[in-house]
Amino acid sequence: MNLDLSKIKKVGFIGIGGIGISALAKWARARDMEVIGINDEESPATLNSLREKGIRIILKKDLEKLEECDLYVYSDAWFYRGPEIIEEAKGFNVPVISYAEALGLFAQDYKIIAVSGTHGKTTTTAMIADILIDAGFDPTVIVGSFVKKFGSNFRGGHSEYLVVEADEYNRHMLHLHPYIGLVTNIEADHLDCYKDLNDIKKAFKKFLSQSEIPIKDYEEYLSKVPKLSVPGVHNRQNAAAALAVAKILDISEEVSRKSLEEFTGTWRRLEKKEEIKRGIIIYDDYAHHPTEVKASLEALRELYPKKEY
Repeated sequence: MNLDLSKIKKVGFIGIGGIGISALAKWARARDMEVIGINDEESPATLNSLREKGIRIILKKDLEKLEECDLYVYSDAWFYRGPEIIEEAKGFNVPVISYAEALGLFAQDYKIIAVSGTHGKTTTTAMIADILIDAGFDPTVIVGSFVKKFGSNFRGGHSEYLVVEADEYNRHMLHLHPYIGLVTNIEADHLDCYKDLNDIKKAFKKFLSQSEIPIKDYEEYLSKVPKLSVPGVHNRQNAAAALAVAKILDISEEVSRKSLEEFTGTWRRLEKKEEIKRGIIIYDDYAHHPTEVKASLEALRELYPKKEY
């Protein structure tokens, strides 16, 4: 899509409460655009962080008439939650595009490090972001969770580097043409928009073909992963992928390993919430695919080998 973002003064985000689209809204605000957001419900974790940036939020139940903007960006979920709002936006005869299309536009002038795959995208993206920050690369970051190092799902950097979580849903990752494209793993998922596992593999193959870096296997870095504070085989695999990216960028192993040793995780990724009476420990985890649930349970057993479940 040919769209000059420098001419965009006001953006409306439809479904702004989503963790990915809310990060893009913060990026738009950081670029001095006026930003308004529509959401179907109050979601303090994301909406309050947007309000702190001066972004106005209108709940769907309070929306009488959509404000005119220069650009509208919608979450795919709103084809079901509020298709009439997307249609109303189209009535202004301005660009109305998906979150994935908008992310591709915002990212086009950057040296993109895009992390995709069925599992582990968020944690791996956060690990890579932490390493680049510690190495002085000062990256811009878009990630599908709140990263503890900078307390947000968005970090505005001042360099040419962009670290971004590239969602595979509906082939969103294909809107990015990364300098480094990383695929954590591949499994059957999102079969509402892919025919089968072979169709998924084809999409990821195309994603990797858009990268500037030749394909290599990150598993060779597993032996270099330091002791992590986040448990589980899956996190050691995520760390190996992050080390592979650091190597491509010529970041010293010493810096990378230290960054990974200090990595403390992200919001809702095996996040310890509370320890209550009788020694019961409560964790919040986003895992929903059977493979992810299994990995989280195995990580907890590793962390608490003598606990009952």
